[in-house]
Amino acid sequence: MTTTRLSPDDNVATALTPLKPGEHGAVEPIPRGHKLALRDIAAGEKVQKYAQTIGFASEDIVAGAHVHTHNLAFRTVEATYEFATNLRPVTPAETQDTFMGYRRDTGRVGTRNYIAVLTSVNCSATAARMIAQAFTPEIMAQYPNVDGVVAFVHGTGCGMGGDGTGFEALQRVMWGYARNPNIGAVLMAGLGCEMNQIDWLVEAYGLKPGPFFQSMNIQDVGGLRKTVDMGIAKINAMLPLVNEATRTPCPASELMVGLQCGGSDAWSGISANPAVGHACDLLVAQGGTGVLAETPEIYGAEHLLTARAVDETVGGKLIELIDWWEDYTTRNKGSMDNNPSPGNKKGGLTTILEKSLGAAAKGGTSPLTGVYKYAEEVTAKGFTFMDSPGYDPASVTGQIASGCNLVCFTTGRGSAFGSKPSPCMKVATNSQMYDRLTDDMDVDAGKILTGAATIEEVGREIYEMWLRMASGEATKSEAQGLGDFEFVPWQIGAVM
Repeated sequence: MTTTRLSPDDNVATALTPLKPGEHGAVEPIPRGHKLALRDIAAGEKVQKYAQTIGFASEDIVAGAHVHTHNLAFRTVEATYEFATNLRPVTPAETQDTFMGYRRDTGRVGTRNYIAVLTSVNCSATAARMIAQAFTPEIMAQYPNVDGVVAFVHGTGCGMGGDGTGFEALQRVMWGYARNPNIGAVLMAGLGCEMNQIDWLVEAYGLKPGPFFQSMNIQDVGGLRKTVDMGIAKINAMLPLVNEATRTPCPASELMVGLQCGGSDAWSGISANPAVGHACDLLVAQGGTGVLAETPEIYGAEHLLTARAVDETVGGKLIELIDWWEDYTTRNKGSMDNNPSPGNKKGGLTTILEKSLGAAAKGGTSPLTGVYKYAEEVTAKGFTFMDSPGYDPASVTGQIASGCNLVCFTTGRGSAFGSKPSPCMKVATNSQMYDRLTDDMDVDAGKILTGAATIEEVGREIYEMWLRMASGEATKSEAQGLGDFEFVPWQIGAVM
């Protein structure tokens, strides 16, 4: 098989191998992963893949021609939204799967046990990093139940409006990291005069100062050196307390997995994403939660998700996000089709519509039970959605703040992403890239393309790795130390 046609309604197929003129009806070279016209397509006619519109022919396209950015144009597609019309009831799993996790006083369960040094503003970032760096591997070896001391620093927190979307999003991120179940204790560090005041955060979100939550600011303590010394002393007091936490058997229903993709290619929507979608369905059947994000990367596929919404209220929230993003890109003189990236296009993707239809497959087939703001706490069980940009670090930061204790990341072009405090596994869409980036990839979904495995089999492999990594097995990104610099809160609005 040299091409794959995903639906009888499609007028393009995807080349599984590079095609020369004369091969499989090609009239010109077709790169691997790119699209081949199955029939003549007139200028202005819809181009169909996944039985959905991915764009419009910008010129007449003959059968066998290469269909890509030179002859396929993006155009907004008017969608008719239906709600709760494609609900597939979840059949609870016959047996309850378990993992070894950290049961917190809040009742939630962590898959890791970190101490976080959180900053309210960029002005305290250096102090936070100095504090965390003081806890060397030799020191941490004395506390085997503590995964590390990590500084989560960012480039904002001041010079921003005191209210509105951006300020609220940053506060949700800080609050979300402070209460993520993978965090055993928190030290929060500020400068003192910033817009994003620590005292406000404590009061607004009900954080309780004590042995597991401490705060300080540079101006009150008396400068950088004294702040670093005080921070080290505070964490030295926390370490033996956090080390007392031990893993115990916990049900898979306590897992919340951030579903993410980056460096996508034409295979993303054919292999890795559907396999992750099946893993999500398996988790939902256990009573767990999957959190899809990246709103620009479901644009053009949102009608498929609203049909799976449990009711019109949930589906309506998703449409409100789409409307906000259309306005956001317009007022910033952008386009929703600015995504895909050059790398995505080189891998065979052409328009955001095509990319979105593949990206949405990570959500499986279960009903959509909740839609949330960026970094808002996810409280619903099942398959959910959180608003975020398509920029991977910012999106994952929001998912972790929302409560995700694991992250699953698909990639076709290749990614070296990793995250803390929630471990990130990576799924390769094709075997060539998996072999090339073997130190970074955890699962090879390219087996689906060759027929060596089914979507369901790879989905089961992914789900079973979720249980193992939740119990402490290191992912390849974790083993390489990734995650210290991938904390990137989404910065929205004016900087003044």
